[in-house]
Amino acid sequence: MFRQIGINVRASAWKQVRFNSTNSTPALNWVDFLKLKKENHVMNITASVFTTLAGGVVTLTYLGNYEFDPEKPILGMDPIMMMGGGVVLGGFVGYLFGPTIGTSLFRLKNRSILKQFLQKDSIFLTKIKANRVDPSSQSFSNPVPDYYGEKIYSLKGYKQWLRDCNAYRRKTKEFL
Repeated sequence: MFRQIGINVRASAWKQVRFNSTNSTPALNWVDFLKLKKENHVMNITASVFTTLAGGVVTLTYLGNYEFDPEKPILGMDPIMMMGGGVVLGGFVGYLFGPTIGTSLFRLKNRSILKQFLQKDSIFLTKIKANRVDPSSQSFSNPVPDYYGEKIYSLKGYKQWLRDCNAYRRKTKEFL
């Protein structure tokens, strides 16, 4: 049909085109994976800030409406100090909920490539586990470089982490 209208098409070119493709998203490369990893971290930190403030405000609102006798100690301590500690504790509990909410938002936002992200994350963690150093000989002058690879958000950072791990190994061999 295409030859009739003047378009010369090789038969092998048609084999490369898939009209009913099930995978409409391109493969996730390492640069994009590390950007998504950083985005997940930023979302977790942001959610932690908001949940910390929300936990503190909710606790302060509850304790502000609670009637207590300011002259009677609570658990042997000054009631105002206990109320302040309760607000700090409420903020801390809110902080602990932050990463859960941040991860949920990240998964909801990136659900189209989530499967690829989780596969790359598994491969990344396997590479980190294979290349990390033995922390048994660490000291103040020779600390372990980012044992879990939590601060790696770029290929440049990963290469630097590998160099730091090799420098750590070299130092432990030379000074033991």
